[in-house]
Amino acid sequence: MRRFARTLVTAALATAVVAGTAGWASAGSQSAVTGPPPGSAAWRADTVSGRPLPDPARATPSEVARFFAALDDSLALGLVRSHPLVAGNLDGAPLALRYEANRLAVLATGEPRFASLAAPGRQILAFDPRGRGTVAEVFGDLGRAAHVSVVVPGSDNDATTYDRPRAAYTGPAGMARSLRSATGEAAAVIAWTGYTTPVGVGLDTARGRLAEAGAVRLARFTDGLDAVGAPDPVLFCHSYGSVVCGLAARHTDATDIVAFGSPGMRAGSVARLHTDARVWAARGPDDWISDVPNVEFAGLGHGADPTSAAFGARRIPAADVAGHTGYFTPGTQSLKAFASIAAGAGR
Repeated sequence: MRRFARTLVTAALATAVVAGTAGWASAGSQSAVTGPPPGSAAWRADTVSGRPLPDPARATPSEVARFFAALDDSLALGLVRSHPLVAGNLDGAPLALRYEANRLAVLATGEPRFASLAAPGRQILAFDPRGRGTVAEVFGDLGRAAHVSVVVPGSDNDATTYDRPRAAYTGPAGMARSLRSATGEAAAVIAWTGYTTPVGVGLDTARGRLAEAGAVRLARFTDGLDAVGAPDPVLFCHSYGSVVCGLAARHTDATDIVAFGSPGMRAGSVARLHTDARVWAARGPDDWISDVPNVEFAGLGHGADPTSAAFGARRIPAADVAGHTGYFTPGTQSLKAFASIAAGAGR
C-alpha cells in the first residue's frame, strides 16, 4: 500500500510539473555533451619540443596556463593550427589563442549552421560541434576587464540557434550585449552556452540530469577564467540555467550569483548552496515560470523558489519586466540592478 501511495504522489508531481510549465511539448531526451573535445586523442599523442601536451581530460586550468606560459608564440600557434578544437576548448589557455583556434575550428567544420561564428572580430572562447553544439562568446576585452560576468542561459539554446534572429535583448548573446552596454567599457560579459540544454518542455526540463553535467562544465570554465587572470565572475543564470548555477555554486569562485526567471536551484535555501557568493533573485510579474510548482521529489522539480523570503536571496526589483525573457530590456529595473551587481557595487 505504501509503495502504491508513493507511485501516486510521484505521478501527481510529474503531472504538476508538466502542467505548470505551460503544457507538454513533445521533446526527445537530450544526451549531454561531456568530456574533452574531438581530437583529444591526436593532441595527447603529440608533443612540443619533446614535452607532452596537457591532457584535456585531466590537466587543471592552472596546469594548462603554466604549460602555455613556457611556450614561445610560434610553438603555441603551431598547436592551435594543428589541434584547433582542443586548443579552443582548453580552459587555462591564452585568450587570443583560443579565439584563433575556435575561428579555425568553426571553418574546419564546413557547416553553414556554424559559419557566422567565424566572422571577423568575434571572440569565440569555446566551440564544440558535437550534438547541437556548444559555444561561448566574449563581449569586451576579457584580458583587461575590471569586471567579468557570465550569462548562463536556459532551454533551447545551443550553437545552432546561437546566431538565429531573436527578439532584442533575449537569448544568451542579446543578454550579454545588453549587460555590457549597461555596465560599461571596463566590463566584459561572456555568453556561455557551454552545456547541453533541454529542448522544449518535457522531462528534461523537470529533471536535473542535464544541469548536473552542465554544472561540471561551468565550474571548470570559471576555473579557466581564474587561471588566465580574469576577475572573479558574476553569474547571471536564466531559467534552467539557474539550476546549473545552483549545482555549480559551491565549485566556483563567483562573487555573485543572480537567478532570474528561475524554476529553482536544487537547494532549499541560500545556505544550502554552500557558496560565499552573494545570491540574488528576480522574477517578473507575468513570467510564466511562476506557474511551475517549486517542488523536488523523486528527481522531478528543482526545489524552492529563489525569490521567496524563506530561500534567503537578495531580491532584485523586476516589476517592469515583460514575460520570461525581458530582464535585460534597456530601461528596466532589473537591467539597472544587474549592471550595478556586475560592476561590483556593494562588495
